Order: sequence, then structure tokens, then C-alpha cells
Amino acid sequence: MSKEWLIAGGLFLILEGLMPALMPKAWKQTMQEISQKSDATLRAIGFSSMLLGLVWIYFVV
Repeated sequence: MSKEWLIAGGLFLILEGLMPALMPKAWKQTMQEISQKSDATLRAIGFSSMLLGLVWIYFVV
């Protein structure tokens, strides 16, 4: 595994841990709200997020 992938994984974990570490109450509320969304809405959000990430990477690289 290349060093860049390991760094990307570490950055992902850092970003994922920011909100629960800094604002645990807001994070819990957000997770409760997300769990009440429909599967179709979650799929749309996930797809949009992946597309945004792909576009981001395209312009950065």
C-alpha cells in the first residue's frame, strides 16, 4: 500500500473524529436526524458526496 493511501486514511480518521470530539451533543443530534432519513435520501447524499470528492480530487491533481 502506498504511503499516500495511508496518509489519506489517517486524514479521513482525523476529519471523522473532529465533530464528536469537539461537539458531542451536536454530533449525537445530527446522527439521530440522519437515522430518520429515508434510504433514498441517504443514497442521494452519499452519491453527491462521492461525486463532490471525485471532482475535488480531479481539480487538485
